[in-house]
This record gives sequence, C-alpha cells and structure tokens, in this order.
Amino acid sequence: MVNFRLKSQDLSRMLDSVITKDTLQFLNELKKNNNREWFTENKTTFKAHETKVKSFLNALLEEMRLHDEIEKLKVFRIYRDVRFSKDKTPYKFNFSGSLSRLGKERRGGYYVHIQPKGSFIAAGFWNPEKEDLLRIRKEWEVDATELREILSDSKFKGVWGDLVGEELKTSPKGFDKEHPNIDIIRKKQFIFVKNFTDGQVTSPGFVQTVNDSFKTIRPYFNLMSAILTTNLNGESLLD
Repeated sequence: MVNFRLKSQDLSRMLDSVITKDTLQFLNELKKNNNREWFTENKTTFKAHETKVKSFLNALLEEMRLHDEIEKLKVFRIYRDVRFSKDKTPYKFNFSGSLSRLGKERRGGYYVHIQPKGSFIAAGFWNPEKEDLLRIRKEWEVDATELREILSDSKFKGVWGDLVGEELKTSPKGFDKEHPNIDIIRKKQFIFVKNFTDGQVTSPGFVQTVNDSFKTIRPYFNLMSAILTTNLNGESLLD
C-alpha cells in the first residue's frame, strides 16, 4: 500500500508538471487579443495556465538540484515593460523562467521559454560584465583548446549545436584580428540554444528532456566557472 501511495503521488506530480496543448492555445489567443480588456476577462484562465507552468518549472528545479547547486527559480511576469518600446502591446505571449546557480564559484545560467511554435531553452552567459568579458577573451587569446574540445564533443554538439550570441564584426580593441581564435574572441555573448516543437513541449517527459539537456551543459559551465574565478596564472580570485 505504501509503495502504491508513493507511485500515485509521483504520477500526480508528473501530471501536474505537464504543459498542455490548452496552455499553448491560450498563449495563441493572448497573442491575437493582446489588450487589457480581453486579458481582464480571461484572467482566471491565465492564472490556471500560469500555475501549470510554475508546476512544470518547480518540477524542473527539483530535478536540477539533483546534479547542480541552484540558488533560485525566477518566473517572469506576463506583463511587458512598454515604457521605452514602440510596441505598446501590454502582454507577452509566452511563459518563461530562469534558474540561477548558487555561489560565486558557479557561473552560468539556465533559461526556459514556452511559446507556441517558438519554445526553446538556453544556457550560458547572456551579457557578461565588462571585466568578465575581457577575462574570457584573454583566456581565448592564450588558449581555447579545452573550449573547442567541448564544442566538438559529439554528445554535447548533438544536444546544443553551436555557440551563439551577439558578436563584433571585427576584433575587439587590443586583440589581433588575425588571431586563430578571433571567431570566439569577438563574441559578446556565449550562449547555447535548443529549440522544441509544440509536440515535444506537451509530452509527458518534457521535464526530463529539459533537465537532461541542461545536465549536458555542465562541462562548458565548469570551464567557464574556472576561467571567471581565476586570473591568467590560474590563481583564485575568490575571497
């Protein structure tokens, strides 16, 4: 009886964490009716779908904490900041959240984006601070062998593909434009993105798929964490 009860609880938790087609349909409707009147009329429905997505993200958090130190989960608001935007539509038509790693010694972040025909997860370094960006570039200037080994690993590449993100058209100031590693030195962001179909997003195993994908990023995070917590001589910068 005890084992049956545990299995029932596990099944209930799994079902609560599944993103449904109804949630994606609601986001489609929100996109078509992106105004305060429609949203107010459908706010109860929105809250139900938001709760579902939060259950999914919390289930992911539980899985992530089995193999990484996660400080917190942040669920982003549906409301858009339109103060400085030409687009004055008041609502996003996606659900999203991020997971922050714990401690100065653990760098990198995780992001989940749920949107009809536009869902994806991302991991990496979105906008490194000026000092961190210079430290990263200096590392690649000296040696990028370990990074290239990670990027070319078949398992890693099969999950995440290629490194993406904004980059300069030429070399950063103070760096040789003919340097053999200039292709990564000129990057301003160091991100990996994995896209998903609506069918994948609404499958019962999507939590585990996302968790497994994030787990695969760890060699990259370990390398970048080591770089950002030491100087070029390998001496620790942590207190």
